[in-house]
Amino acid sequence: MRIPGFGDSLSELHGPRQVVLVSCRHGGKDGIIAVAWHMPTSFRPPLYAVSIGKPRFSHGMIKDSGAFCVNFISDDQKDMMLRCGTTSGRKVDKFAEFKIGKEECAKIDCPKIKGAIGFAECRVVGSVETGDHTIFIGEVLKSGLKGGGKRIYHIEGSRFL
Repeated sequence: MRIPGFGDSLSELHGPRQVVLVSCRHGGKDGIIAVAWHMPTSFRPPLYAVSIGKPRFSHGMIKDSGAFCVNFISDDQKDMMLRCGTTSGRKVDKFAEFKIGKEECAKIDCPKIKGAIGFAECRVVGSVETGDHTIFIGEVLKSGLKGGGKRIYHIEGSRFL
């Protein structure tokens, strides 16, 4: 997105941003969306926010279910992230289609990615509509770090670090 009067894009000004996969469940369907707009927002209580575009299939699933899981992934999972970020869950079960291992979250009715290096299980406690996105604020009910590894950072378009 270009800002009038600036030569650089907004993404380049505030990036790069770590990419996570957000998983969700509603109506008997499981979903995954790649997200670069996310952040912790509070220590007490522990809150984490994700910004999801309103037209996205996962947006409706999170809004209706009131839960999501933030899955932190390593750079060796970049192909999985790209497939999840460029395919709509309206037409495809991404877990099945891309052979992504999943396990059940302990505190919310939601899957998490089995091979993720970390996770945060979140119950939605608020939301803010911000133009074409909604920021979902989740109370972190359980989190964990399973392993290390380099992370994936989004710069702009199809450019990553």
